[in-house]
Amino acid sequence: MRNTAKITTAVLAAGALTLGLSACGSEDDAGADTSGPLTVAATAIPHAEILNYVRDNLAADAGLELEVKEFTDYVTPNTAVQDGEVDANYFQHQPYLDDFNEKNGTDIVAVPGATVHLEPLGVYSDSLKSLDDLKKGATVAVPNDTTNEARALKLLEANGVITLKSGVGYEATPKDIESNPKDLQFKELEAAQVPRSLGDVDAAVINGNYALEADLSPAKDALVAESPKDNPYGNFLAVKKGNEDDPRIQELAELLTSPEVKKFIDDTYDGSVVAAF
Repeated sequence: MRNTAKITTAVLAAGALTLGLSACGSEDDAGADTSGPLTVAATAIPHAEILNYVRDNLAADAGLELEVKEFTDYVTPNTAVQDGEVDANYFQHQPYLDDFNEKNGTDIVAVPGATVHLEPLGVYSDSLKSLDDLKKGATVAVPNDTTNEARALKLLEANGVITLKSGVGYEATPKDIESNPKDLQFKELEAAQVPRSLGDVDAAVINGNYALEADLSPAKDALVAESPKDNPYGNFLAVKKGNEDDPRIQELAELLTSPEVKKFIDDTYDGSVVAAF
């Protein structure tokens, strides 16, 4: 969900939310060779951490050579998959992918059976102890990409802060607010920038992965957070359509939804990331 990506020091390429350039062919014939290393794009926390756990602890025994490349935005990982620069990505949920494909003419799909985890969206504040403390005219920062902005507004609605117009779905914006008793002002920012805005706003609705990167815990620091029950925002492994049956992809999907990975998620993130399988 943004512009140029900044790769971590472990990566030597440019991109976002991707795990790397595919070592099994050129960009023009990406996906044709399924015998080389599998390169996956991901954001750092928790996606790359989970992939690195699989690479370091499970992949070798499964005969899988896994390469992980980290990115900091929500756009490049998908464009890199579409262009064949990487084999797969792991960072997004279905509403976001549907919106991305529609707006960009891409044909990226979720790998069946490879929904790995949920990062509960939360409302955070440096100054408030409860949403009830929001004053009239207070400013709330929200992600500016289509699906996560709607998700943020729905979280506020679920907690009685605003009311959205009947029937609005995953594309709701502040224009779709029907009732705003406290006359809240909404500051729309790129998702990665929202945690940095906490000192400048009264409250901020932050994606789980960016909360973790900012040392915020959805389980402990959020004023309110999403419930995992019946939540459509599980994050999954995704590929360009037609590559779902690549045996390397199938092997990684199985490893990502293994008991070992569930235990790693439970032990590492203390409720800030929740296994979805």
